[in-house]
Amino acid sequence: MAEIESSDVISQVVIVTPKSFEDPRGRFVESYRRSWFPHGREMIQGNRSDKTANSLVGLHYHLHQADYWYVTRGLARVVLHDLRVDSPTDGATLTLEIGDGAEQGIFVPPGVAHGFAALTDLTLTYLVDNYYNPDDELGVAWDDKEIAAEWGLDNPIVSDRDKANPTRHAIAEALRPRFPLRME
Repeated sequence: MAEIESSDVISQVVIVTPKSFEDPRGRFVESYRRSWFPHGREMIQGNRSDKTANSLVGLHYHLHQADYWYVTRGLARVVLHDLRVDSPTDGATLTLEIGDGAEQGIFVPPGVAHGFAALTDLTLTYLVDNYYNPDDELGVAWDDKEIAAEWGLDNPIVSDRDKANPTRHAIAEALRPRFPLRME
């Protein structure tokens, strides 16, 4: 079974530490179970992201989608930032490392900006509770001084899309998520 804990930094973020079983043949990990997230919706799509060391993804957020992240190879520094108006943790930033040596899964609710830095070459798998919708692909600047994320990279490789994201302060009111968002 896994150890499940709610983040004390950002409301509704859940951190999962799964149990790993090893023998001479290798290793087995149950990385996701629906029952771990009683307030979440059914995950309906699985994705995989392979990144080279020194890559940075984010910060992205959705108004209508939750994510569940799990690193299967390598090490990622994950940064989460609460953008939700009226959230008890609005403006909070959580940074943690997941992957090799830090086996954890992260449940990210709608309205929480999320990104990761590839500290090594890595493979991140993620499940989502909505199908891809380009209108729900939003972002905030990865280097926003108000968010003050510590990425652990000196000169990260960042996509043009992520370089163009607005600062938190510049996000249009209509694109600011509201708390609580319905998760059913």
